[in-house]
This record gives sequence, C-alpha cells and structure tokens, in this order.
Amino acid sequence: MMAASSQAPVDAGPVLRDIHLPRDPSWWPPAPGWWMLALLLVAVGSAGVWWWLRSKRRRAIERAVLAEVDLVASQWIDQPQQLAAALHQLLRRAALRYDAAAARVHGDDWRRLLAVVSDDQVMLDRLTHLESAMYRPDASFEKDATLASTRLWLLKAWRYHPTRKAASAAQSSARVEASHA
Repeated sequence: MMAASSQAPVDAGPVLRDIHLPRDPSWWPPAPGWWMLALLLVAVGSAGVWWWLRSKRRRAIERAVLAEVDLVASQWIDQPQQLAAALHQLLRRAALRYDAAAARVHGDDWRRLLAVVSDDQVMLDRLTHLESAMYRPDASFEKDATLASTRLWLLKAWRYHPTRKAASAAQSSARVEASHA
C-alpha cells in the first residue's frame, strides 16, 4: 500500500484561464457611413443658412425699394409732374439692373424694356404714361393706381433674373428694323 502513496503526483496540465470576450468596439472613429451622413447634414445645413440669409437680404432690399416709392409718394403726392418724374427715375434705375441701355431708351423701346419684366398691358400703359407726364405741368394720372403699378413692377424687376444677358431694347428694335428692310 505504500507503493500507491510513493508514486509522484500526476501532472494535471497547464493552468488555463476562463474564456474572455474581446473589448467592445470603440465609438470613435465612426464608420464611413456616419461620416457621409455628417457631411450631408453639414452641406444641407450650410445650404439652408445660405438660402435663409439670401432671402433675408432680398426681403430687406425689397422693403427698401418699396420704402423709396413711399417716400417719393409722400414728398410729391400734391405735385403730379414731380411725382411722375420721381417714379420714372425709380423705374429707370431698376431697369439699369438688367439692361445697361435703360437710361437712353424712350417711347416704344422703353415700353418693350418694361415688358421684359411684366407683360401686364394696363400696368405698362400706366408706367409709360409717366414718361410724358413728367414733362407736362398739368399732368394728370391715377396716382394710386400708378403707385401700385410702380411698386409691383419694381418688385418684379428686382426678382427678375434673365437667363442670359438681356439685349438692350434699342439694339433689339434696331435688329427688328434691319430684318424688315
């Protein structure tokens, strides 16, 4: 019996650790899809801010233009000749924005130039009548209707964006006359 206790202990093998899981993945850096989403959100946000600032600036300019019409109306409401001259000057200044020859056109060319922005014939009649009314001391025209037409035309002119540089009315009428000759 002694022999069993005199034997060397049996080697139990290497000491093993328990199963362990790897660390959870880090939240940084995010996957490429999250980077694309972040870039898309920044682009959309930047475009939204740009659009908002642009529309805010446009509305401020429109308010300034309408305030100038109101100022002219309050200054010259009792003097039709000066009112016609001041409104005509505002129209010319606005037309210069999209046609450099707007300061030099008269008559039918001026009407064609005004018609580039709006084709409302009643409005065009009122606005072209200003051209002759500013030279007559006894000028008579519908002041309220003309002021409203001027406001509307100026707003349309401010919002008008030609797809290509508009040819001046004088040049276009010269081309029409040359083609008929």
